[in-house]
Amino acid sequence: MSVKVENLDKNMAKITVEVDASELDKAIKTAYNRQKKSMSIPGFRKGKVPQAVIERMYGAEVFYDDAANILISQEYPKAYDESGLEIVSQPQVEVVKCQKGENFIFTAEVATRPEVKLGKYEGVTVTKIDTSVTDEEVEEEIARQLKTNARTVTVERPIENGDTAVIDFDGSVDGVAFDGGKSENYSLEIGSHSFIDTFEDQLVGKKAGDDVDVNVTFPEDYQEESLAGKAALFKVKIHEVKAKELPTLDDEYVQDTTDFENVADYKADVKATLEKRKEDNAKRTKEDEALAKIVDKSSMEIPDAMLDTQVNNMINDYARNLAQSGLSFQQYLQFTGMTIEQFREQTRPDALQRVKTSLVLEEIVKEQNLEATDADVDSRIEEMAKRYNMPAEDLKKNVQDDELEGFKKQIAIEKAIEFVMDNVKERAKRKSKKDEEKED
Repeated sequence: MSVKVENLDKNMAKITVEVDASELDKAIKTAYNRQKKSMSIPGFRKGKVPQAVIERMYGAEVFYDDAANILISQEYPKAYDESGLEIVSQPQVEVVKCQKGENFIFTAEVATRPEVKLGKYEGVTVTKIDTSVTDEEVEEEIARQLKTNARTVTVERPIENGDTAVIDFDGSVDGVAFDGGKSENYSLEIGSHSFIDTFEDQLVGKKAGDDVDVNVTFPEDYQEESLAGKAALFKVKIHEVKAKELPTLDDEYVQDTTDFENVADYKADVKATLEKRKEDNAKRTKEDEALAKIVDKSSMEIPDAMLDTQVNNMINDYARNLAQSGLSFQQYLQFTGMTIEQFREQTRPDALQRVKTSLVLEEIVKEQNLEATDADVDSRIEEMAKRYNMPAEDLKKNVQDDELEGFKKQIAIEKAIEFVMDNVKERAKRKSKKDEEKED
């Protein structure tokens, strides 16, 4: 195999890979063995047709596509290593020559890591954030927890905001029913705004046993175009009204639901938890502010292919998160009325900021000679082992080399963030853009 690298504009490069003809012959043989089971020719048993017969009937190129894919997946990783490039995108591959008896040639256009000229990253100013917790915030958090532990009971009174109404409903537009407009024994939380327009408001003051005509108008931008902007009538039957019955905050409640013995200790713990939460949020906010300023003062030319790769990664992560909640990415697009192109465009600004931030942090790692020690890696593996409830040594044995390198890189990045934050200057409140530029 020979590898030739040609540098292109805007941090792009073309890798030309030439593979010996004998390797192409092997790949064609592999492609034949994969396909022969599905090939049937009169005079031969299915799966027993000789390669030469198939090539005479269909042409030698019948196996070229599969053979090319086999060779590319086999040879590109080797070419990647041999090129010496810092590649930051998926390759755009093109087959140049695939002819039996001749060398196989393909090219791969890739984005390379752009040069980063760091702006000021020591002594960056960030806004000081108050992390103190008031008594009012403690009471609000306790009220939220009480609501979480509330019992739901049936009440014999008119519906109020916050109640749950168990209803049947049947919707129509101009007297014609529409898909999704009918349901029975549906539990609707009043005030949740999960139904369109003033649907929920029109049930307030009604009681179990009432029949209610609810008149609403679908939004102009409603995802179902046939209903957008249309007036609709819902025939609603109220079966039951349920309300949340909050428990009483006393020592007995505290002992039953927490690890504390009395209200005072419980409140002290709630306050400490809120303080920790505020401190964590403040830390992230200040990190984001500092890194955004460093990125803004740094210069780099991001190749489109690198940005596209980041967008694809973010979409794949988003799709995986949706799948965990039982929703496919295609369903999400249908519900929101967005196309994949619109979603990609919506994602690009965040993707660009992530790419720039990552490059800036990597450059700080280089400038400050930051690296992960063996002790750092061992500590990271121990943390993971605790999460997985397994011995650290067992986990360490199963860590692959590329995963280990990933740990080291992530730890070095974290050290870069720590370096930046150890050197920030805090100010009491946000200044004007002009004053910030002077300061930074």
